[in-house]
Amino acid sequence: MDPRDLLATVPCLAIALLTLGYLALCVVDPFGRCRACHGTGRKHSTIGRLRRECRRCAGTGLRLRVGRHAINHIKDEYQAAKR
Repeated sequence: MDPRDLLATVPCLAIALLTLGYLALCVVDPFGRCRACHGTGRKHSTIGRLRRECRRCAGTGLRLRVGRHAINHIKDEYQAAKR
């Protein structure tokens, strides 16, 4: 194998492994921490020190990962095509 071929192959394999690893994470653990409230479920309001429920996560502190959204969309399209 030529060294130039190896230099071209390694980044492609690394990207493929990272993508498969992220998709595996999305299957095993579909929820991640909410970025708006940092996983607390509460957010400071604009007036003073009041803390209110985070609108993005509805106070749970968890959001569905982007990869899991993609997996769910693919599953829904597959189910719709089977009908």
